[in-house]
Amino acid sequence: MSKRYTITAALPYTNGPIHIGHLAGVYVPADIYARYLRLTGNDVAFICGSDEHGVPITIKAKKEGVTPQDIVDKYHAIIKTSFEDFGITFDNYSRTSAKIHHKTASDFFKTLYDKNEFVEETSEQLYDAEANQFLADRFVTGTCPKCGNEEAYGDQCENCGTSLNATDLINPKSAITGNIPTLKETKHWFLPLNKYETFLKDWILKGHKKDWKPNVYGQVKSWIDDGLRPRAVTRDLDWGIPLPVEGGEGKVLYVWFDAPIGYISATKEWAEREGKNWEDYWKDEDTTLVHFIGKDNIVFHCIIFPCMLKAEGSYILPENVPANEFLNLEGHKLSTSKNWAVWLPDYLQDFPNKQDVLRYALTANAPETKDNDFTWKDFQARNNNELVAIFGNFINRVVVLTNKYYDGVVPAPSNYTEIDEETLSAIKAYPAVIASSIERYRFREGSQELMNLARLGNKYLADEEPWKTIKTDEGRTKTVMFVALQLASALAVLCEPFLPFTSDKLKVILSHSELDSESTWEDIARKDVLLPAGHGIQTGKPELLFSKIEDPEIQKQLDKLEANKKANEAANKTVEPQKAEITFDDFSKLDLRVGTIVEAKKMPKTKKLLVLKVDTGLDTRTIVSGIAESFTPEEVVGKRVTVLVNLASRKLRGVESQGMILMTEDENGNLVFVNPSIEEISNGLKIG
Repeated sequence: MSKRYTITAALPYTNGPIHIGHLAGVYVPADIYARYLRLTGNDVAFICGSDEHGVPITIKAKKEGVTPQDIVDKYHAIIKTSFEDFGITFDNYSRTSAKIHHKTASDFFKTLYDKNEFVEETSEQLYDAEANQFLADRFVTGTCPKCGNEEAYGDQCENCGTSLNATDLINPKSAITGNIPTLKETKHWFLPLNKYETFLKDWILKGHKKDWKPNVYGQVKSWIDDGLRPRAVTRDLDWGIPLPVEGGEGKVLYVWFDAPIGYISATKEWAEREGKNWEDYWKDEDTTLVHFIGKDNIVFHCIIFPCMLKAEGSYILPENVPANEFLNLEGHKLSTSKNWAVWLPDYLQDFPNKQDVLRYALTANAPETKDNDFTWKDFQARNNNELVAIFGNFINRVVVLTNKYYDGVVPAPSNYTEIDEETLSAIKAYPAVIASSIERYRFREGSQELMNLARLGNKYLADEEPWKTIKTDEGRTKTVMFVALQLASALAVLCEPFLPFTSDKLKVILSHSELDSESTWEDIARKDVLLPAGHGIQTGKPELLFSKIEDPEIQKQLDKLEANKKANEAANKTVEPQKAEITFDDFSKLDLRVGTIVEAKKMPKTKKLLVLKVDTGLDTRTIVSGIAESFTPEEVVGKRVTVLVNLASRKLRGVESQGMILMTEDENGNLVFVNPSIEEISNGLKIG
């Protein structure tokens, strides 16, 4: 029986393009789910849009010397186009700068305001006197009070995930000027989350203990157990939705109040265009609401937004919030600021017509229960060893043999053997198996069950060997090819949620559109025949569903990442500040000489110290140097070095050190000698 679903995918923030972390965490699983629900005959509203307010956008605009609107217009277009090119099937992709959203969010705030759901408080907030403005959220950085991360933001620590207020930070500083901010009084409106603790305990901790993912349930429980506090829903900014009440001049709705309302406004926009009633998708108890998000958004979608909906009073609550964990890249945390990412527009350009390869690789390695790692080598292996060697190989064999033996016409079967019956029964079972995985949000499992069906096809052909029986038993060969074609037809339908572009290609190859009734998800389980005898498939040389990805293509991507890494290191390279000024007389006291290390050995019972004998031209003396973790004794013997010879001697572990060898670090942090470059320079010559 058909049901109504509202599916939301986290609104991407419009200060940069989409990368694979976003795809793996949110958009690919959401699209698989939406496509599956449509295939099974349900009424689906799959909703998303650009999140276009908040501090990071204003910071980026200031850096680039443009307006915030310029920034969001640029990235909204990039994000929307790349989603379309990648095959994400949103029913509506809107934006929070749209008039319909401003009105929807303002009206929502006013409804809660008129119901006295907010608490107005005058409090001290961080203020940058030089910039002449209050510092909201991401305009403040400092040390996280929970984990000690020195680069935490004023709303959240991205290291430990703790949600913060700017005033919680230790040693805060302004992201605008770098100054230490002061405290200044300002008035804000707060949503008293503590008022809803009982509701949340009943709804989530009791009601969804068994069906929500453990990572989501655990994070929500931790928040509730710690005790909820009022949360500000306004900010002192000039970019955002103006506060629609008296006394709200110079203030806007906090982006995390306005952004989730974007789901509602985007649904309104879609319903108006399609002639539907938007309230059916947000206020009807028969509708199932599901939020797809990353784990950094759990608190907003499981606590703050539900409290907003509960306070308003007429909305349904999410049935599930299947948040994924994070995807790392080549062993390191994805970082947009450090350009350690695989950007979707770049991927689409570098790998044309390979959208399904990335969809499959991200799904097969999805971070559903723990953080996972994307590597280009795994991506290559998933393509070559699974999509090409299993799925593509089966389809190619079936199509080639059908064309070779029967001119592309599905042959009529004769008597079924036990293996034929088992194979046909297995085909009928797969829709329920894959559906079970999808409905439990186990998309990784579902993708592997799909691949198991292709494996079944390969095994069936390998066992029955139609290329041999064609010479001895024509009737048997027809039956085998008929069964194989039924399996290929099932794959064409069942792969659509995971591999939509492949599904389209395969349906063309099998001439699905020429059937009286194209097979649906339910038909795979219900019908005995999917491709009838006499049906003609595409003739001629078949199009390969997948092609191998060679090592040079992968190396190109690895080289690009390495180049990004080096460029980022160069851009962020810090040089130690100049020390206090000295006079020429001070400098002239330093006696720097050219020397050569003639002997070296490890200092017993230490990790860092080498005991060196150095020919300074004046004498041969002992110098103790902390370089043993970077160099072996054998490596340094014979090295030309620069020696400070008139440094007062001192004892280290009982050995008297009579000077210092000059060292520095290269761009990778490795120790290197500061030494004379001309070998002919004699030991003992003065430097300076």
